[in-house]
Amino acid sequence: MEPQEYDEIIRALTRIAAHQETINQDQRTINQDQGSINTRLTTAIERLDVAIERLDVTQARIETLLARMIPPGENGREA
Repeated sequence: MEPQEYDEIIRALTRIAAHQETINQDQRTINQDQGSINTRLTTAIERLDVAIERLDVTQARIETLLARMIPPGENGREA
C-alpha cells in the first residue's frame, strides 16, 4: 500500500470517529430527555394509583351506605 492510501484511510477513520462522537452526544441528550420523561410519568402513575385507591374506598363506602338505606326489594333485584 502506498503512504497516501494509508493517509486516506486514516482521514476516513478520523471522519467516522468524529461523526460517531456526534451521534453519541445526540444519543446522550435523548437519553437524558427520556429520563426526565420517565421521572414525570412515574410520579403521575404513583399519583393515579393513590387516587384509584381512594376511589375504591369511596365506592365501597357508598355501596355500604346504599345497602343500608335501600331495603331489599327496592333496589330492582327483587320485585
